[in-house]
Amino acid sequence: MHTDMGVPTTMRPILTIATLAAIALPISAAAQTVELVTESGNDAFQSTLSAASLTLSLEQDGTNDPQDFVAAARADYRRLLTGLYSAGYYGGTISILVDGVEASSLDPLVPRSSVTSVQLRVTPGPRFTFGRADIAPLADGTELPEAFSTGQTAESDVIGDAASTAVAGWRAAGRPLAGIQSQSISADHPNEQLDVSIVVGPGPELKFGTINVVGNENVRTERVLAIAGLTSGTFDPDLINRAETNLRRTGAFSAATITESDVAVGDTLPLTLNITEQTPRRVGAGIEYSTVEGLTLSSFWMHRNLLGGAENFRVEGEIAGLAGETGGVDYSLTADFLRPATFRSDTDFYTSFSLSQDDEPDYFQQDISLEAGIIRRIRDDVVLEYGVGLAAGNIEDDLGNRSYSLFYLPIEGTTDQRDSELNAKHGYYANLEIAPFVGFNDTDSGARIVGDARIYRSFGTDERVTLAFRGQIGSIVGADPANVPSSYLFYSGGGGTVRGQSYQSLAVDLGGGNEIGGTSFVGAQLEARVGVSDNIGVVGFYDVGFIGPDSLPFENGDWHAGAGLGLRYDTGIGPIRLDIATPVTGNDAGSAIEVYIGIGQAF
Repeated sequence: MHTDMGVPTTMRPILTIATLAAIALPISAAAQTVELVTESGNDAFQSTLSAASLTLSLEQDGTNDPQDFVAAARADYRRLLTGLYSAGYYGGTISILVDGVEASSLDPLVPRSSVTSVQLRVTPGPRFTFGRADIAPLADGTELPEAFSTGQTAESDVIGDAASTAVAGWRAAGRPLAGIQSQSISADHPNEQLDVSIVVGPGPELKFGTINVVGNENVRTERVLAIAGLTSGTFDPDLINRAETNLRRTGAFSAATITESDVAVGDTLPLTLNITEQTPRRVGAGIEYSTVEGLTLSSFWMHRNLLGGAENFRVEGEIAGLAGETGGVDYSLTADFLRPATFRSDTDFYTSFSLSQDDEPDYFQQDISLEAGIIRRIRDDVVLEYGVGLAAGNIEDDLGNRSYSLFYLPIEGTTDQRDSELNAKHGYYANLEIAPFVGFNDTDSGARIVGDARIYRSFGTDERVTLAFRGQIGSIVGADPANVPSSYLFYSGGGGTVRGQSYQSLAVDLGGGNEIGGTSFVGAQLEARVGVSDNIGVVGFYDVGFIGPDSLPFENGDWHAGAGLGLRYDTGIGPIRLDIATPVTGNDAGSAIEVYIGIGQAF
């Protein structure tokens, strides 16, 4: 017995029991034996049918209830038919035998004591191509999928993609109520073609209307609307996506979704903004260790809604250099405040206060600083920051003891096109910081420039091989290194620059065993990351660094290098990192060993 499962007459396949010269795919050897039998030798097509079948999934899950298999077998007619259509087969036949009896003839209400075998027999028949492939009208600039054209394989998903693209084009043109008005799809079996004609209803051009905010209890409604940034202008789906991103980015909301009304009010479209607030307070801690830099401990306390307007306030403390070889123990305490949507929805205001003590191999510095500024998100992946700051402190190094005080103007641009911040496989990242500064008393004036660029490419089966490159550059312009904070100068060596080389081991030699940081820096790191399993990976890396006494890099300076191997264990939120490195240059080349442990890739 066969069934057409309600298929339209223009596309109705004949379902019959057929004797096939077949490829059989046994799935397992449970109490019930389930197999898919099809004439096609196409692995992708067989995978499509396997994924569509409920019966196969029951067998894989270890289900033993006979009635479940009968119900699944009866449901599989339509599911396998959908699989045929998705691959472009519109004249196929399907037969599902439960212990040799067609499943469509079994009464699902009559209990069965057992099911021994289920055979899913599929004859795909000829593969259809598009004959007529029409969809109209289209908004200006709409580009339909290339696969939706005469002569291309008539996969059903392509029809859906073309229709969605046409509707999205009208929505992007300010017509949110656009939809499919009518469609005609018919199979021409003699010519093995599928004729498709779709008529799109553009709907009226509308503006953003009233926005009803739902779900906020602690964040004020006017602040929610300010952060979302939706205005009364022409409807734009990109602005809706941006509004949802703006809200989620604050950290004050765990979810933010904008729902459009189905009915216009005049020339406007009402919206509902549904949000779920995060728990306002959060506490966290971190730990990192290397054999050179020692143990680093950090902790923070954060409030996500300090003043009722999604303001973020964070206090963080860090102790570094415990049991390390980096001179001594470093301390820092910072307090950061950020107010989203200041002046406009894509502009945040920030202030930052910090106290720090750095006990490094070549200097000892105590510093206090206060900074305020603006964060402008030009796009989701392009951020510009600028502000003003004051810093003062004391320095003790090979040039003696002295104090400094300065006024600076930090300017920073960042573009982040990585697919993951902690474990990138594709994309790139670039950051440039320029900070002109004016010194007071004996502090010089000048500018500090720092650049950081990273590129990621993955290859092979399941993209298990990733090549990652990082380049860094830095320069102090217009100031004598003896008259600026030591933390402004550049050193190389250690986890952030050249692994394998001792921490900040490359500096400018002043003679007599005295050293000071350089006014120019170049660094490069190359990694080959290979996934051994779903959770475990190995890494080979090579790092180089340059420090010079002049503002222009590559002049009158010295290079050093390090290399090593690493192990990664993916936790799902980021890999745990273990790197073992040795110097490639210098007296300890190939003999000294340094170990680095942390969370996330090295860069």
